[in-house]
Amino acid sequence: MPSSDEYATTRLPRVEAAADSPPTEGSTDDTREEPAQQTLLEQLGGFGGLIYSTLPVLIFVPVNTLFGLAAAIWAALGVAAAILVWRLARREPIQPAISGFIGVGICALIAWRVGEAKGFFLFGIYTSLIYGAAFLISILIRRPLVGVVWGVLNGHGGDWRGDSRVVRLYDIATIAWALVFGARYLVQHHLYDADSTGWLAAARIAMGWPLTAVALGVTVWAVRRAGHLPTASGRHSATAD
Repeated sequence: MPSSDEYATTRLPRVEAAADSPPTEGSTDDTREEPAQQTLLEQLGGFGGLIYSTLPVLIFVPVNTLFGLAAAIWAALGVAAAILVWRLARREPIQPAISGFIGVGICALIAWRVGEAKGFFLFGIYTSLIYGAAFLISILIRRPLVGVVWGVLNGHGGDWRGDSRVVRLYDIATIAWALVFGARYLVQHHLYDADSTGWLAAARIAMGWPLTAVALGVTVWAVRRAGHLPTASGRHSATAD
């Protein structure tokens, strides 16, 4: 799910666990749901990964202003490489750092080919457009991406599609991601056309992990609510009994 600037070590609970398994003595819903929230955040690299993703942009713009495009490109690549080495040294999950380094490399290549600093943001702009369109289309075809991805991650498959209430919850979460990516594209594309590189960098940061955190919160809420709802087959069984 993902722009930004966008992976799980904790075993993921199945969606039906809350409905099928009675709570153990002394347990609460929050303790059973904690792994789900942690896993979603970990797949974005944790809070550190969300913050690290802004550093190449923070370095790129002022270095470009002071020393030119070539220096800014090398500075951004250097910061991305340093983050990767830092996470390796701390034995932290490195997949987000590797993805971030590759992303910065692509942005740097585009900026070099375009010959302007604003080209550094072009990849993220059109990635947001693609992601936003994918989330929106998934809702229209009744396969909300949040539900699809969550079903794959927890091994539950597509059983949730038989329950209209669960589908609606995943629709809401998917809409949240579509709005995030759509807003990023519209705002940043406008600033790109206006040659406002400084404001483009500010928008990239402001609309990066803060909006990701909002969409992630909606996703966690939807997953928790879906976990509390009995499946369609469960309701039918209860009626039959």
